[in-house]
Amino acid sequence: MENCIHVCGGFLLIDIKAVPGASKSAFGEIREGRLKVRIAAAPEDGKANEELRSFFAKALGIPKKEIVLETGEKSRLKTLRLPISAKEKIENLFLK
Repeated sequence: MENCIHVCGGFLLIDIKAVPGASKSAFGEIREGRLKVRIAAAPEDGKANEELRSFFAKALGIPKKEIVLETGEKSRLKTLRLPISAKEKIENLFLK
């Protein structure tokens, strides 16, 4: 998990490979330094990006407004910025 998470300036950056159009949102494996995330939304009009942020917020129990799409607005390769306080929750979620 560590290879897709970076600490930068008091925030966590998570490198994602988004796969929109899934039947339900779910975390996948880590490959090539990116966490694969299936998104239950179409890749149109920012719907998949909003679902990605909502999915992370719900999974981590943090407000959606604290999750920022840093890069990749129109790409499947994205980087999310989260508060550093979410690090333990992320580790617990993926290291079970």
